[in-house]
Amino acid sequence: MTGKVVNVLFLCTGNSARSIIAERLLDRLGGGRFRAFSAGSRPSGRVNPNVAAFLATEGFDTSACRSKSWDEFAAPGAPAMDLVITVCDAAAGESCPLWPGRPAKAHWSAPDPAAHDADPAKARAVARKVFDLMHRRISSLVNLPAESLDPATLEARAREISAATAPDSTKD
Repeated sequence: MTGKVVNVLFLCTGNSARSIIAERLLDRLGGGRFRAFSAGSRPSGRVNPNVAAFLATEGFDTSACRSKSWDEFAAPGAPAMDLVITVCDAAAGESCPLWPGRPAKAHWSAPDPAAHDADPAKARAVARKVFDLMHRRISSLVNLPAESLDPATLEARAREISAATAPDSTKD
């Protein structure tokens, strides 16, 4: 994959919080070597407002983000993914579509800010936790040497990144 842009798809069930945070971070940190996408198995239809507000305080624009189905990325004509990362435990356990090109896969568990919509302060605190966790993981990903970006090595490294950056607890 040397010299090629690496397409990464972040998946969760609702595609409203964790996967949106990861997508925005990779877009910013990817340095042109990575392109981020996100989707959900059961999209909520909107970006979580608490997450959007949190990301705005961090200088991220979410106006172009939308909650969408993972089916969009399994359809003909969709961008070929090099790496698919689940960010919630529920999505990790679901039967995913068959991804064109057989991308590398990894699971980066993270707590769900959307679980705290009734308490916006708590939701933003969990969004901060997810943001910091994903920042560490994505920073490690984008700093991989080009020779580590072949499919098998990319999968192994993405899984190692998850293990090396696992929080004491992914629960909030």
